[in-house]
Amino acid sequence: MSGGTSRMNTKTDTEIAGAPRALLAELRRRAPRLTRTLSRFVRAESPSTDKPALDRLARIVAAEWRRRGATVRVLRQSVAGDQVRVEWRPAGAHGRAPILLLGHLDTVYELGTLQRTPFRLRGGRAFGPGTFDMKSGLVIALYAVEALRALKLRPRRPIVCLWTSDEEIGSHASRAAIERQARASCAALVLEPAGGTRGDLKTARKGVGEVTLEVTGRSAHAGLDPRSGVNAILELSLQLARLQRLNQPARGVTVSAGVIHGGTRSNVIPDHAMALIDLRAPSLREMRSLERTLRALRPILPGAKLSVRGGFNRAPLEPRMSKGLYARAELLARKMGISVGQCSVGGGSDGNFTAAIGVPTLDGMGGVGGGAHSPSEFVQLRSLPERAALLAALLLEL
Repeated sequence: MSGGTSRMNTKTDTEIAGAPRALLAELRRRAPRLTRTLSRFVRAESPSTDKPALDRLARIVAAEWRRRGATVRVLRQSVAGDQVRVEWRPAGAHGRAPILLLGHLDTVYELGTLQRTPFRLRGGRAFGPGTFDMKSGLVIALYAVEALRALKLRPRRPIVCLWTSDEEIGSHASRAAIERQARASCAALVLEPAGGTRGDLKTARKGVGEVTLEVTGRSAHAGLDPRSGVNAILELSLQLARLQRLNQPARGVTVSAGVIHGGTRSNVIPDHAMALIDLRAPSLREMRSLERTLRALRPILPGAKLSVRGGFNRAPLEPRMSKGLYARAELLARKMGISVGQCSVGGGSDGNFTAAIGVPTLDGMGGVGGGAHSPSEFVQLRSLPERAALLAALLLEL
């Protein structure tokens, strides 16, 4: 990446060097506006499976970006909620690979949750469904670009935002768009929430997957002729005991059965049973090893048959993909007088997709708070201008 002397910028070198603190001061002045915008986004409920609600939020977010002079396309979806693609090309940024800002519009909360847990401010925090995960991230990205424009600070590279609509349910409708845009980008900054109340950036995420383990046995009368049957539930139980031994908590490898079905009546030897199994692995090597082991499973009871479907949906975000971006972000935060650390988390995000195709990726750039996916979800209000300033400074740096 080129040095500062070649930049087409209306600011002097001295002013550019002081940009991190100037951005922080500018965004702190705008803090009430950030809070009002957060309120508007949170009050537009957006469950992953409710297309009309998601489309409404997509229109609201798109309008906010258009008011700030960005080029906006609403990417229509037939079943899933519409997605929003935003592009801002500062003068002099043409011909360079863009920086991708990535996040999602959907939340885990059903319509009506807002009536039970309304948006509210208390003790320096904003509460409400989706405040932390991740409508605060949508606000932070919006105002980071607004502050850059207000201070006439021009990033070297175009900025592309992709706000998807189904991250909380696997990103099946949005994955292709994410990967296509990531391949054209120099880096991905993910506006998912920070790692808890300390505000850690997420430099590693486990790979996440799900398999369906299905057993076919043979039914029989449990009292008159049990030995002629093959008990699918027993076979499944033996397989789950085998899978339990694959857990390596110290290394972050977990295999967990979360849903089990089987049988019809207590007096019938069951001929069918199935389990949904959650998979987590911290590295590609361990992910592939786990998948090979699952594919190699064989029946234990004579006459039983096994079917294993599925696998990892998101490859791990490994620390090597975040190392350089984190070092830059941490230095910029220190220049602002803000402390940030780094952490590894067990959950996946769309940043797993960008890292898996070789794009440097830094996650957790969004709000600081806690209680994700719960009635106590909150974001710290002071974190909104701070994180927006950190994002803006990093966009200026890359």
